[in-house]
Amino acid sequence: MTLEDLGWNESFAEEFSAFDGKGWEPARLIRDNKITYGALLGDGRELEVVMGGRVYHAAASDAELPAVGDWVALEVGDENNEHIIRARLSRQTCFSRKASGKRMEEQVIASNIQIVIVVTDAGPDFNLRRMERYFAIIGRSRAKAVVLVNKADLFSDQENQTAAEAIRTQNPEAEVHVTSLKKKSSLKALKAYLKPGISITFIGSSGTGKSSVINHLLGGEYQFTDEVNENTGKGRHTTTARELMVLRGGGIIIDNPGIKEVHMWTDEATLREQFADIVELAGECRFDNCRHGPHAGCAIRVAMTDGRMEISRLEGFLKLEEEIEKLRLSRQKRQMTLERRERQNQPSKARRYDAMRNRHLEE
Repeated sequence: MTLEDLGWNESFAEEFSAFDGKGWEPARLIRDNKITYGALLGDGRELEVVMGGRVYHAAASDAELPAVGDWVALEVGDENNEHIIRARLSRQTCFSRKASGKRMEEQVIASNIQIVIVVTDAGPDFNLRRMERYFAIIGRSRAKAVVLVNKADLFSDQENQTAAEAIRTQNPEAEVHVTSLKKKSSLKALKAYLKPGISITFIGSSGTGKSSVINHLLGGEYQFTDEVNENTGKGRHTTTARELMVLRGGGIIIDNPGIKEVHMWTDEATLREQFADIVELAGECRFDNCRHGPHAGCAIRVAMTDGRMEISRLEGFLKLEEEIEKLRLSRQKRQMTLERRERQNQPSKARRYDAMRNRHLEE
């Protein structure tokens, strides 16, 4: 194994040169154990490491703390000393979402990845509105989007192809494959993505066969997969934490726990890239402030009337646009609150001067 097999490149090497002479080693984080991390070095050593205090205090938010997929500068200890993360290298890509709950914080799913593979099926899990959300956050990460319409053996060919075509129509840039472990030849297309140094992360709802696909690519039962439920046709697995795995034949896979809700963490520009068809039509509306309602002069309403666009796609766009605007305002409000607290906690220059002067007089 080499650093390049782990995704190391010239940009990382150039940034790491700032630590020359310190004796630190480059390593990639493969597991987050909450308190400690698993790290992999270029010589194949896997170490349990801890975060240095300076790295912790330099992070403005949890999203800036080390995460699975990050490259770090590691001070390697010995049997009497811990292995310590001294710095986190800049992320070249970052796949993230809004943290669950009411917190307006970014949650990093995986960093420094080139391909995001979404696993769904043509049955209960199929949901184009959820796919829109996936594509929005994948677009912001600048990774390549791939979709598996998996467990094809449980559904008819027509159901599988209809689902696949709907996804292709929604995002023509995404590569969509109909797959089934019962027909392993359908998974051959995935081999083309497995190249040395290329990092792939898998996401999707629990029970769509994500871990089973990963097991197949790894060549063994790396992830434990439970039996299939006879009523729902869904398997149950024990993927509870993110983990980076390096394949012997080349390629890097990051598995993720099943995602119940896709909370947005993106921006307006990325959203409009994902809905370029709507943005283009909106430019043809008679009025610049058109709300795309049932009034004259709306090009989008005309497109829906003559069948060029489904109303569900417009509804999805408007909902995401509203959600992103709320997220933007919440971020802004949170930043103002943090700045206010910081000002309150920091004494003014005059107060600091008076305190120093009084101490001097007392001495």
